[in-house]
Order: sequence, then C-alpha cells, then structure tokens
Amino acid sequence: MMFTHSTLKPLLVALILVVSAGKAAAADDAFPRRPIHIVVNTAPGGYADLMARLAAQHMSTYLKQPVIVENRAGGGGVIAVRFVKAAAADGYTVLATTGTAVQQMALRLEPGYDVRTDFAPIGIISRAPFVMDVPSSAPEKTMAEFVARAKANPNRLSYASAGVGTVPHFAIEKFLKTVGAQVRHIPYKGNAPAIPDVISGRVDMIFDTYAATLGQIKAGQLRALGVTSAKRLPALPNVPTLAEQGVRNYSYYTWTGIMAPAGTPASIVQSLSQALRYATSQAAVKDRFLAEGMESMSMSPSEFKQFLIDEVTQSQRIVKDLGLRRQ
Repeated sequence: MMFTHSTLKPLLVALILVVSAGKAAAADDAFPRRPIHIVVNTAPGGYADLMARLAAQHMSTYLKQPVIVENRAGGGGVIAVRFVKAAAADGYTVLATTGTAVQQMALRLEPGYDVRTDFAPIGIISRAPFVMDVPSSAPEKTMAEFVARAKANPNRLSYASAGVGTVPHFAIEKFLKTVGAQVRHIPYKGNAPAIPDVISGRVDMIFDTYAATLGQIKAGQLRALGVTSAKRLPALPNVPTLAEQGVRNYSYYTWTGIMAPAGTPASIVQSLSQALRYATSQAAVKDRFLAEGMESMSMSPSEFKQFLIDEVTQSQRIVKDLGLRRQ
C-alpha cells in the first residue's frame, strides 16, 4: 500500500498523539519521583499542623518518597491557600487546611480563590470537636459560670481564635450568640500561638481541639469547661458537652483535608488519595484519633468535592445568621 502526502500527514499526527499520551501516562504512573510538600495554612502546633504531620508520616511510607510539611500561617489562613492555588498542578505541592479555607470564602469579599473550582480535592484526614478552655486560674468551674461572668461584664472578657474567619472564630461566635453573651475577640495567627496568653490569663477563653491542648489540660494549665461535640469524648469522659449544659442545638466540629491545585492529573489525585487512605487506616493512627478526641473521615476525591460544596453553602449561611460583616 502506498502512502501519499495527504494520507501520511494524518497518520503522523495520530502517531505523535499516541506517543505523547503514552509519555503522559508513564509520567503519571511514575508519580512521585521526588518529595511532596504539604503546605499547612496555620502555625506549627495547631490541629491542622498535627494532622498534616501525622498523615505525612504514613503517606511517605506508602508513596516511598519524603512528604514534607511546611507552615504558611497568616491572613486567616488565606496566604497558604493562595500559594498552593498558584503552584504547579503536578501533585508535588498540596494544601492541608481546616474548614477555615471555606469560611474565609464566605467572609471575604475578595478571598482570591474558590475551593470548588481552584482545587482538586484529595480527601479528609479527620474531624474533631472543640474543647472550651479557660486558664486554670480562672474563677469558673463550669460553662454556666463563664457565661454568667461574661453577661455581667459585656465585652470585658476576651477569647482567642486562630484568626478572623477561621473555624474557631465561627464556632465561638455561634456559641456566644446562642447564649447571649458579648466577649471581645482577640485573633492570632493560628490557635497555637494564642495558648500561652490563655494559660497566663491575658486572654480568658479559647476553643481548641483536645489533640492540640491535651498536654496543657493534663498539666493543669488549662481547664476544660465543655466540648462542642454531640456526645462526650471518650478521651474526656468527665467533661460535659455544651449541649448538656444548656446550649441547645449546638455542636461544632473542625476538620482537616488535603487538596491539590486544580488541573492536577486524575491519576495523581488518585495516588495521593490512596496514600491518605492508607495513612488513616493504620491502627496506630486510629488509636491516636480515639485517644485525642478525633474521628476518622475517609472520603474519596469526589465525595470530598461534594463535601466542600456543602460546606461553602453552610458557611455562607453562618455568616448571614451571625451577622458577621464581610471584609
């Protein structure tokens, strides 16, 4: 069979496309070839940081490459989100964030990103309720006593949060609105940097996960007045939920998930998702979750995507219900 110029050209184009597709597939199959960086949008020592480092340890074993955790705190968590959004969509730079990334979208007029379109969801590591902590030197022994003092002294007491628009900020504002108390907000670059000021009494209260504050609670530096879960934590059986103490229809959880920049090949997203599932399925990880008041939340990339869409809608509703001014 003879090939003319007109018939040969399409064949060459087709051959090039096949070879190119094969190379792309081979590149995806070889992922990862170098260390992966997980960028956390909070300071070291907080819940998201602890979860990212726990996941990274076991993901590294599964992927047979180092998984390095980097902290980029600031801007209420937005700085790191924007940084990862702009990173190469090759799976080597991913974001670990709590629901803060979603809540900032609802609170900011120009967040600079949209988690629904600018990221490829990978999966969730865990979720956790907050513990309402006060300094051990505080006069309150119960949540009701704190609320009573706050009501008697409007805006005289203060609470710390990981920053404006973060999950602890929303959780506390919802709590305060429910109980009808006014407490002054002191934002930090993450919850972890705020803890020393709470311990010293310079700030009167904070909502943080048990995983992040168990050392201070066990050492008697912080006093736990309640938990925001629907049921008591097995790790803190003697600490009642806020709902048990009269805060009706109130519960609040934070979560930590991992996302890659939009456009990351599906095969790479799947590899990272499988590595994350491997990490959260380890017996040592499950035991730690139970001991530190957390719950595993394994999700596929598509399930996590729908979860994020629902979280955006819920956060927009919370901003409206709380009357928070968009910035």
